[in-house]
Amino acid sequence: MSIGFGIFLFAVGAILAFAVNVSVDVVNLDVIGYILMAAGLVTVIIGIGLMARRRSAITTEHRRTDPVSGESVTRRESDVL
Repeated sequence: MSIGFGIFLFAVGAILAFAVNVSVDVVNLDVIGYILMAAGLVTVIIGIGLMARRRSAITTEHRRTDPVSGESVTRRESDVL
């Protein structure tokens, strides 16, 4: 969701910076467009970082010897973050 929102912010900022030719006395729409483009880029980078972090996996392995049979027992647990 953050990647899509970042692309949306970037697109709205590009429209304000490059396509809108309206002069407003209170604010400069070009500057607001550049700020939105930068915010969109940062949001996309953070979204990609969170996706990469989510796909990491942790594997835990426990080895014990069963006292009754004397066999070695291995138990593996895998968690995807």
